Amino acid sequence: MIHVEVERTDDGKIASFTMSGHAQFAKRGQDIVCAGASAVSFGAINAVMALTNVKPRITQGESGYLRCELPSVEDAQTSERVQLLLEAMLVSLQTIEKEYGKYIRIADKSRR
Repeated sequence: MIHVEVERTDDGKIASFTMSGHAQFAKRGQDIVCAGASAVSFGAINAVMALTNVKPRITQGESGYLRCELPSVEDAQTSERVQLLLEAMLVSLQTIEKEYGKYIRIADKSRR
C-alpha cells in the first residue's frame, strides 16, 4: 500500500508531504495506482519549481519513499501559488484514493 502523509503549518498551509510503499495493484510496470500517484506527486514538485522558482528539499529512497519539504516563502503571492499547486496534488491523490482505497491511504494532519 502507498502511504501519503501531509503535514501542515498552524495556519493550514502544506509544509511537507511524504509518500512511501508500493500499491501492489498489479505487476511492476503495470501498476496504474503507483504510476498515477507518482505522476501526480512528481508533477506537483516539478510545477512548484518551474512555476514559482521555489526549491523544495526532496528526499528519495527505497520502497517508493519520497519526502518533499517546502521552505518558508516570504512573498505572499508566491506562497499562494505553491499552496495551490500542492492542494491540487492532494485533490488528485484523494481522487485516486477514492477509487483505489485498498492500495493508497492519505493522512492529512489537518483533517477532522
